[in-house]
Amino acid sequence: MQKKYYVLDASAFIGGYRPSNPFNYTIPEVTHEVKDINSKTILETAIKDGYLQIIEPDLKSMERVQETIKSSGDVLRLSHVDQKLIALALHLKNQQENVIVITDDYTIQNALKILKIPFKSVLTSGIKQIYGWKLICKGCKKEYSDDYPFDDCEICGSSIYKKRIKNKNK
Repeated sequence: MQKKYYVLDASAFIGGYRPSNPFNYTIPEVTHEVKDINSKTILETAIKDGYLQIIEPDLKSMERVQETIKSSGDVLRLSHVDQKLIALALHLKNQQENVIVITDDYTIQNALKILKIPFKSVLTSGIKQIYGWKLICKGCKKEYSDDYPFDDCEICGSSIYKKRIKNKNK
């Protein structure tokens, strides 16, 4: 039976997930996101006991994640830390590892679903289908590319917001 490798988001620790074997991974930035005393204790104990390894994803995986989230629109909602965490999961998956990401973050789950990387939630039920995102003007409904640099519409001056859309082809 193939070993399972777990990639842990900050929400895993916040939700009370306790690593119990040495096949758990995260990125350095996640250790800074865990702030409350209970979550921090779980994280520090896992590191001390050798149940959590902190590593960086490779550049190829980061580039693949960035391409994927740009096309899905998730780039509008994923932080750099989120992107690195997803890239770490992809990096391990590319090494023929059986990877599961532990996260309650729906946008991370959306990107993982697109990349066909399994995930489990701790406190939530998790997403059921893939969604995309696009920038829309609240006033005139003009659509903008995800790299549009302003918060207001160039045509009518109304604010721009992120709209969730169903991905019918996924």
